[in-house]
Amino acid sequence: MSETRFITTQALAELTAELLAAGTRVVAPAEAADGAVDYQVISNAKDVVLDERMPRRSLRGFFQPPTEQVFTWNRTDSGFSLKPVDLSTEPWVVLGARPCDAAGAAAIDAVMNGEPKDDLWMRRRETVTVIGLACAAMGPGCFCELVGKGPADTTGSDILLRPAQGGYIVEIVTPRGQAFVEAHSAKFTSTDAEVQAPPKRYDPAPMDRIEAWLEANFNDEFWQELSLRCLGCGTCTSICPTCYCFDIVDEPVGTSAGARRRNWDTCQVGLFTLHASGHNPRPEQTNRCRQRIMHKFYIYPHRHDTLLCTGCGRCVVACPTGVNLPEILTGIAGRAGEDTTMGGPA
Repeated sequence: MSETRFITTQALAELTAELLAAGTRVVAPAEAADGAVDYQVISNAKDVVLDERMPRRSLRGFFQPPTEQVFTWNRTDSGFSLKPVDLSTEPWVVLGARPCDAAGAAAIDAVMNGEPKDDLWMRRRETVTVIGLACAAMGPGCFCELVGKGPADTTGSDILLRPAQGGYIVEIVTPRGQAFVEAHSAKFTSTDAEVQAPPKRYDPAPMDRIEAWLEANFNDEFWQELSLRCLGCGTCTSICPTCYCFDIVDEPVGTSAGARRRNWDTCQVGLFTLHASGHNPRPEQTNRCRQRIMHKFYIYPHRHDTLLCTGCGRCVVACPTGVNLPEILTGIAGRAGEDTTMGGPA
């Protein structure tokens, strides 16, 4: 097991206040105007909410904003000039990241840190210290165990806080986490305390069999059945911690200047794959529903050796027609000839 410390609830609040006083940007769960909890840039340690409520949106927007400038351009008599965006980013902290969200960002790293490297994404990732918060209970849609994660998974976290009597057991996961604890050592104490794991909801899905079925059944009638419930609204991808698709647009200012921006996009809408020629390789919702499942559970794992799903369950809760990933995975496992008693909500 990783090295552990203990921090009291009061000491954690004091540490947060000290970070803010030093000018450190801190992102943490906080109540929104409508009473829901969202990850927000906080200005007061008292705003941090570390209870059992799952943040409504994932952390993705803090690493890849819904819209962001890539470069600006100017045209003169002598030609064009390009000005890239400033990539400088001060060290910042995410406090209270759910394990599914921390693992989601780590999963996207596999493609963003490839060739060509996504400097905008990686600069933010390279300057952040992620302090995760283990879940004391499972939310209504959570299925992290089904995809091989768990409510105390450390993937993507530098430090993991585990709720305990009077505070948190602090699991130091990475060298960056170790450096953070050492830099604020007065707030942490040694501990031999133990925590109990929350009740299990799922057993891990047989992903090897599911991948084999996906590879062999590209044109199965299952995809048509699935698409009948899908509106193509893109809600699932907009709140997912592992979806990262974007579109590129040029926005002119007059006739001699402008900016190139990238904006979130989703494979679940028809325009996503529409070619300038008018051809669309995914013309029907059946094709688009299949793409979502294939990418998360077959294509991405084969390319990057990690699933593109961490089981946060937001898509299960938010889908207006009840499209349910645990049901889909269980159904595919059944078609692959596996025992489908993988557990689930009582």
